[in-house]
Amino acid sequence: MKLNKNESLREQMSMPNPHFPIKVHRSRYSQGGMVLFEHHWHKHLEFLYFESGEALIECGSTTIHAKPGDLIVVNSNELHYGFNLAPNLVYYVLIADISLLQSGSVDAAETKFIAPISQNQLLLRNHIRGDQATIACMHNLIRELENREFGYELAIKSELYRLLALLLRGHVTTVLTKDEYAERMKNVERFEPVFRFIAEHYREELTVEELSGIAGLSRYHFSRLFKELTGRTVTEYVTSARLDKADYLLRNTPLTVSEVAAASGFNDIYYFSRTFKKHKKVSPSKIRDA
Repeated sequence: MKLNKNESLREQMSMPNPHFPIKVHRSRYSQGGMVLFEHHWHKHLEFLYFESGEALIECGSTTIHAKPGDLIVVNSNELHYGFNLAPNLVYYVLIADISLLQSGSVDAAETKFIAPISQNQLLLRNHIRGDQATIACMHNLIRELENREFGYELAIKSELYRLLALLLRGHVTTVLTKDEYAERMKNVERFEPVFRFIAEHYREELTVEELSGIAGLSRYHFSRLFKELTGRTVTEYVTSARLDKADYLLRNTPLTVSEVAAASGFNDIYYFSRTFKKHKKVSPSKIRDA
């Protein structure tokens, strides 16, 4: 099955002010068990700060159980996904184009830090918890972007420089060569149609042969790269997508548990119930009766 070439997991990010490319918004959800955002990626840095509630955030192959006070850092061109685990979830999303910090002339800060971050040669740790200085810096950025007092542009650039300095000092996980970065980007782009296909056909029987054909890879290389990108096997990834859909249907529709199982791609109600309880730590019937 051929996909529309224009379909892509790469999000085309718009900014309120293209000449000052940074923005923040507050997201609030009263119900748990729903997808916050589907798998996607973009060139901008993204920061998620959790005020209340809990969520499951995937950044590449890293899975994070985010709780109040946590900061999640999404690197440039990093595949990410979010799922709400509890009611009363409140979190801030700050998105910044690193070009905001580039200077008119090349200097040490740009060559040593800004350019490598923008080119994914320096990868930052995704999950930050208990780092008071970094969290305080994030609070300052949110406040400046929300209040927009006179001179806020200077304050924001100052705080963003400080945030990156704190992250670089204490939260760098990987340093990539140019060749490693090029290989990483090639793999992300190659797997875009695969993730899109799974999102649209998760109810169907999906085989590694079928998905590896979409990526143009042998079964062996496809399975290896898929695990490297997502941290899961194909079966684990598809099962997770089905369970997330089932969780949403149980909480937000009048469908019976059997109907939810069928609508989510599970043909065996007993296998569905057992798998759901294993992964969600609660039975489908208990969610329905809540």
